[in-house]
Amino acid sequence: MTAGPGSPDGLWVIVPAYQEEARIGDTLTALARQHDRDFTLLVVDNGSTDRTAALARAFAAEAPFPVRVLVESEKGVGCAVDTGFRYALAHGATLLARTDADCVPRPTWTAAARIALTARPGLVCGRILARRDEHGPLGRAGFRALVLTAAVFGRLRPAHHRRHGYLAPYRMHAGNNMAITAELYEAVGGMPRRPSPTDRAFLNRVRRHTTAISRCRAMAVHNSTRRLTAFGVLGTARWYLDRGSGRHGANPR
Repeated sequence: MTAGPGSPDGLWVIVPAYQEEARIGDTLTALARQHDRDFTLLVVDNGSTDRTAALARAFAAEAPFPVRVLVESEKGVGCAVDTGFRYALAHGATLLARTDADCVPRPTWTAAARIALTARPGLVCGRILARRDEHGPLGRAGFRALVLTAAVFGRLRPAHHRRHGYLAPYRMHAGNNMAITAELYEAVGGMPRRPSPTDRAFLNRVRRHTTAISRCRAMAVHNSTRRLTAFGVLGTARWYLDRGSGRHGANPR
């Protein structure tokens, strides 16, 4: 299902989604409010049993840009992302940006992604902030501390050092706020479909291939903090430090 004129330079925004009927509306509204709306939106529903896909299709009828909705039955965010990216590539995408269906991009997000990829083609890592509608100041401060801890851990982790064949230093990479050129995505073999979480594995694929990895503070997304409620502080820390979620499942809803 499509609507709108589309992007003149092949920018596609990919949004993987699973059981997100309570939050995807905020994500879609935020994308409709982007200052730069010359893109195609692709929502990849990962086999939801709720109204996630239906809400995306209803949004397409009024959206100010083309919207397509796919269903990926193979479970796992890596599967949904890779399927979505490869669909976009097959339909002419040259620039790819991703956020998640529980996130709220700032109005300058797509413009910042386009500018960053044009200035330095490669992989761009954006800034993740806590959503203001899920926790109070203490919860948001805790989320910032966890993100900072994960970034420091990633840089110090021995397995991430350049002596292991990496061309670029480690940078904090959140899959829910990234942009990449189609050429680079194909060159590194795409997003790993397994195991989850796959973001760090994807970043390391890119690090073995190129030094063209940058961080763009203007590319900001407000991220759901629901793992703090579902996992607790320690469980969330385990998740962001790539230690799994302990006894908890991977997808709190």
